[in-house]
Amino acid sequence: MSLPDLSHLALPGAQIVVRATPKAARNRIVPDGDVLRVYVTVVPADGKANAAIAKLLSKALGVPKSRLTLLRGETARDKVFCVNA
Repeated sequence: MSLPDLSHLALPGAQIVVRATPKAARNRIVPDGDVLRVYVTVVPADGKANAAIAKLLSKALGVPKSRLTLLRGETARDKVFCVNA
């Protein structure tokens, strides 16, 4: 699995808009304008998809998962993550 290098987005306070697609064939991130399309293989139950999205984002951004906070969209496909300092 190759992820795009998104380290330029890993600025403290940056908000990252994500369009989530759970139950995908494979985990991947596709930049689409101002939105990142994140595909994860897990089901959207009990926060599993959100955890998988945060894990993929943290790898692509080059930051620990603990620095990412889900601001909006816990149960929606459109989500906003914030990079903490």
